[in-house]
Formats: sequence, C-alpha cells, structure tokens
Amino acid sequence: MPDYGHDLRFGINPVPSSRDPQATVALAQLSERAGADLVTFQDHPYQPAFLDTWTLLSYVAARTDSITLSGNVHPLPLRPPAMLARSAASLDLLSGGRFELALGAGGFWDAIAALGGPRRSPGEAVEALDEGIRIIRDTWDTDARGGIRFDGRHYQVQGAKRGPRPAHDMEIWLGAYKPRMLRLVGRAADGWLPSLPYFDSPAALADGNAVIDEAAVAAGRAPGDVRRLLNLGEEHPAEQLAEFALSYGTSTFLLLTGDPQEIERFAGEVAPAVRALVAGERGRGA
Repeated sequence: MPDYGHDLRFGINPVPSSRDPQATVALAQLSERAGADLVTFQDHPYQPAFLDTWTLLSYVAARTDSITLSGNVHPLPLRPPAMLARSAASLDLLSGGRFELALGAGGFWDAIAALGGPRRSPGEAVEALDEGIRIIRDTWDTDARGGIRFDGRHYQVQGAKRGPRPAHDMEIWLGAYKPRMLRLVGRAADGWLPSLPYFDSPAALADGNAVIDEAAVAAGRAPGDVRRLLNLGEEHPAEQLAEFALSYGTSTFLLLTGDPQEIERFAGEVAPAVRALVAGERGRGA
C-alpha cells in the first residue's frame, strides 16, 4: 500500500495503573522530556486496577506543556457522545489544543453491561458509533444555526446547544479491525488506530488500508485524509517501523511500555532513526 505522506509521530502508551498514580503521571512527563510527540492511555472504565482515563488525561494535561494527549480508545457505550464531545473540547481548550479523540465501538460487553451500559451486537455497535460521531461533530460545529437535533436508533439529541468548539481542528481516530468498522473509518474518521499484536502479520495492515481507502473514495474523500496510527506491543527496529511507514502508510507509532529506559530509547533514538530512513526514501522518490 502507498505511503500517504503524513508527518511521522511517535508516542508512548503507558498502562494507567491506579497502584501508584504519580508514577503513571511521571511516565507521561518523562515521555514529554524524552521528545515523544504524544502520550495515550487505554480507557477501560470497568477495570478498577486502572485510573479513570478522563480524570488522568485532565491531570496529565495540567502537568505537561507540549505533548499531545489521547485516550486509546474511549468506549462509546460508556461515554455518551454529546457529553463526550463537550469533555473532549473542554480538555482541548484547557490544554491549548493538545487533545485528539480516539473512539471504540465497545467489545467487553459483560463488563460494559455490569456498569449499566448497553449490550450491543457487532452491527449495532458500529451503527451506534456512526451515530455518535455525527453527534460529536455537530456539537463542535458552533457555526451551524439552531440546536443539535438527532433521532437515531441508539442516540437521540433534542435541541441541545452547540459547543464548545475545540481549540484546534480535533481529529477523531477509531480503533477498528472488521470490515464494517474499517468502512466507517474511511467515510467518517480522521485516523485508524489498530494494535499490531491483534494481527497475524503486519501485512494485514494492507488489507485494512484497502477497505478504508475504498470507503474514503466512495464518500468523496481522499485516502490520505485518514491518518494511519499503530499501537506497538513491543519495541521494533527502526528499519521495520520505516517499512511500516513506506509500505503501509503508518505515520504514528505508539509504544505500550512503562519502562523509563524504553521510553527514552524509543523517543530519543528509534524515532529520529525512523524519520531519517523515511525522509531518505521519500527524497529518492520525489
């Protein structure tokens, strides 16, 4: 698959452990000092061993200065879209435009139902996420006249006021693997955020890209309108990450780690090496 030409970004994805909350915050601060572009935290509200991700993101935003923040990813069944839109925009305003919104359709249905959330079939989950994205974008659209009105199968909004608008043109990234979700990415999202350990081989990224690209074109968009992100379960050599960028279009790499040395190596050594390799290949192809 093609290189979509996006700028490369490198981030850290620490586990949001509640055992030592300040240690979790310190990892985010270290990521910023080491030169990482972003830090993300998984969002599993049903997991008491984890800090609440929205609270953690807000706290980290106040304890950092420049690094971009995101959930990885927020389960929409437990985050009502109209409220989620306001929360995301508020955090973006408070952090000076340093927040991106990553969403998932849900999946751990027993745990979601145990907290009072809905239990949805795979098709219903994708349909609800599609509705949610539209409500979120409508909430941010303060140029439109009148309140938000949406009468969907899963969500209804009856005249809610719009706003606030995020501080920057906030992106919506989706965690997706199956065709229906990938098509939703292509027609409605700004980024695709899968996890490499979920694939049998990296070549599966090409299959996902093909579905996304076809859906994007059908929706009147360019394939390059969708950023390709990737969660890494372990460190990979710079040469392999460069190959992901050039062959599969991956432009944002997120390393799952809580090891300070790995954070410093990934941000301070691996990231510059990947950038140099990709820049060299792009220069030869220009």
